[in-house]
Amino acid sequence: MPISHVATMAFERVSRLASIPAVLLALVVWAASNAQACAQSLIRDPDIEHGLRELAFPVLRAAGLNTNRVRVLVVNDGTFNAFVIDYNTIYLNHGLIMTVDTPEMLQAVIAHEAAHIANGHLARRAENLRAARRAAGFGTALALIAAAAGGGEAAAGIAAGTSASALRSFLGHTRAEESSADRSAASYLRWAEISPSGMVALHRKFAGQELLNTANQDPYMRSHPTSRERLRAAETFLYEFGDRAKPNPNANYWFARAKGKLSAFLRSPAWTLRRAKEEQAKDIRLMREAAAHHQNRNLPAARSAIDGALAIRPNDPYYYELKGQILLESLRVSEAVKAYGKAVELAPGDALILAGYGRALLANGQTKAALQVLENARARDYRNVRLMQDLGAAYAKVGNNGMASAVTAERYALQGRLADAGIHARRALGQLPEGSTGWQRAQDVLIASEQAEKSKRKRK
Repeated sequence: MPISHVATMAFERVSRLASIPAVLLALVVWAASNAQACAQSLIRDPDIEHGLRELAFPVLRAAGLNTNRVRVLVVNDGTFNAFVIDYNTIYLNHGLIMTVDTPEMLQAVIAHEAAHIANGHLARRAENLRAARRAAGFGTALALIAAAAGGGEAAAGIAAGTSASALRSFLGHTRAEESSADRSAASYLRWAEISPSGMVALHRKFAGQELLNTANQDPYMRSHPTSRERLRAAETFLYEFGDRAKPNPNANYWFARAKGKLSAFLRSPAWTLRRAKEEQAKDIRLMREAAAHHQNRNLPAARSAIDGALAIRPNDPYYYELKGQILLESLRVSEAVKAYGKAVELAPGDALILAGYGRALLANGQTKAALQVLENARARDYRNVRLMQDLGAAYAKVGNNGMASAVTAERYALQGRLADAGIHARRALGQLPEGSTGWQRAQDVLIASEQAEKSKRKRK
């Protein structure tokens, strides 16, 4: 649904292919030159990401993963899907978050994706991809990249008209991995004392939704077992081990809050104002109303609502961050600086809050202070495209055009726009001291840009 111009979360376009394992670098560089067609947009919001961390923490700990390193990010895609393409990130489509009904269902998804990381499936897929590339040639290997990024069905379409034996073999491996991930995920939920009924409910949503009739479909052209198979396995696990999990108010709260924040910005203000009254937690209801009023450009009502939420949770950095956003986008810049400053005081390590604070300082003319804050945020989260844009502007305002070009080059590279990235990288190299940190970063971007250009010329 359309998002109001005045009230938006950060939608950042990044290349999914850029995170595929390094063994496929040559193919990735080729694909990056076409990244506009395969880029994904992330929804970056500190409140939502914190809520997802709260839900993921017990699952990641049960999986033996580093709870500080593995992050859960939201993809701006309305379909019911989740995927992993590296060892440090779990991606959830907003359509999945909006569709599931309970925190246990969402935690079951996170557990499944965590199992792919913990079980070493990414490394094995990379080896399978290497073997398939040798056996099947370039076209099928590209289809396998799509499969590795979560598009098993799409991969079969990409490979149509080519020899499919290698693709079928690869998807056979991934299908076994999906079953393995389901089994591991069920164990993680049990160890984390999360109800496995969420996994059963999740697969019931999947059941019967296959795109093709299984009687007419080659089973090796699927990257997952059928939904009915997964449902039966989940039901068997629940029957064998039972459900000893106790209600978890913290999980219930953060699930409602993350989902409520998403819906408040993705749905129309009228829908939000009608449905927010159903929210059990008063502060979440007021937060949703604040977002809706802000989209309607009703600053007094938005301010009253977010202040009401802060009265209930006076030490909540994410409500202060939303207040700062509302004020900044309403051109109350100095007041926004104060709200963001309070948010930073309460959550000094949150990169997205730091980025918002830096943006407010920059808008308030405090460029040197903004530059320091934005660099601090960048050191904590290099994937924040909006932050990189603000950082480039800050460097330009203080007259450091070399670093402005270097940051801009990195931003374009992150978005998969390697030709544009190369232009700015060359500018940076001509202005920065050779060997400096900024010069080295620009050099890395230029190398990637040149590799992509070489691959593009070879195809012509």
